[in-house]
Amino acid sequence: MKEIVCKIHDVDEINIDGADFLVNMLSKEHYHYTFWNKNKRKLYQSEKFSNSALDLLYISLMVYYADRKISRKEEDDAWTRQIKMYIPVIETELWNENKELLEKMISFLSGDIWKFEFRKRELNQKEEKAFKGMDRQKKKHQPKAICMLSGGLDSFIGAIDILNQEKDVWFVGHYSGGKGVIKYQKNVIENLIVEYNLYSDQFFNFFASPLRGIEDTTRTRSFMFFAHAIILGSGMDKDMTLYIPENGLISLNIPLTNTRMGSSSTRTTHPYYMKLFQQLLINIGLKIKLYNPYQFKTKGQMIKECKDPDFLYKNISKTMSCSHPDIGRYSGEKDPNHCGNCLPCVIRRAAIEYAFKNDTSNYRDKDFNVKTASENLRSYKLGISDYNESKIDTALTIQLAGPITDKIEDYCNVYKQGMNELKSLLDKYEG
Repeated sequence: MKEIVCKIHDVDEINIDGADFLVNMLSKEHYHYTFWNKNKRKLYQSEKFSNSALDLLYISLMVYYADRKISRKEEDDAWTRQIKMYIPVIETELWNENKELLEKMISFLSGDIWKFEFRKRELNQKEEKAFKGMDRQKKKHQPKAICMLSGGLDSFIGAIDILNQEKDVWFVGHYSGGKGVIKYQKNVIENLIVEYNLYSDQFFNFFASPLRGIEDTTRTRSFMFFAHAIILGSGMDKDMTLYIPENGLISLNIPLTNTRMGSSSTRTTHPYYMKLFQQLLINIGLKIKLYNPYQFKTKGQMIKECKDPDFLYKNISKTMSCSHPDIGRYSGEKDPNHCGNCLPCVIRRAAIEYAFKNDTSNYRDKDFNVKTASENLRSYKLGISDYNESKIDTALTIQLAGPITDKIEDYCNVYKQGMNELKSLLDKYEG
């Protein structure tokens, strides 16, 4: 088991013999994150954040640190890690009461085994300074809702749909290195501001990245991403909905083939994970409802039923869905681009063709020509064949990634419809 000791305060003198890593969140040599430094004026729009939400933010940052610093290749199965973290929190009793729930939630999200030990801390100087600034700011604002905005197609549709009903929304984005994400996030934000006459203060975009990370699977990144939005919501003196737009097929995280059990898989909005996360928020006293409005929609249905299809079509190529948009730099490309053949790209292409017929997005290799792409195609075709010939009840198939206890028929339907969208695209290719 790898052990990581975390510090958030200069006076913290903890010492754990034999610990593998010591991460000081106040040191730029360990971690670069911008929550307190970027968007400072925007942060001051809200009331002071709750202590439990502040604890959650740091827990998520530290979990992400461990996720990036500990290699999976060194494990016996080349995947499952055992990680123990020593974390200082303000609400010690509250987190000790919810330790098992947090361990279960993060273990499900990353596919590892997590253990947490909490100890008491006080606010550090950076936090005290920020809270004083929030106290001095007289002009406060409480939006009607908060929505995640990643720069991807699903979150772009989510933003369009919610803005066609309510413009008083805060949007939260995150990036952690590379040009692929930030460029498209800026494109999306600029277009939304112009189209819907919004203010730049409605958009928050945070950077967070441990230095010298060696593991690229980063399944816990979404936990950290959500925690940034949750702490903003904690400054509202009312119930708040956090919109997390993601299509139902991806949300279910059902492996297309055995190769999908690894690094590309994500349980970001899986119903079981969302249920655990929601219970945690309730237990730590946060009035924030996690809500995926597209849980029972395929990506194609999201596009087709978008409330502003003309605006979506005009800007759809300015969104990024690829799992590795910067990989083209190895072949001399200067700008990030869709590869065209990773599963997120294939789901995107199938959805756009289903809804619009014509896809104006740029893809590096949409015909599966290079070796890795052709191998992906054969894997996808095998997965579609297995789906067509499977005698396993769909109600069992949809639970391959995790338990689902209600609305079984709705989950089965979105899985079938999503697979049929994929099949329509992949049937065009020999492989």
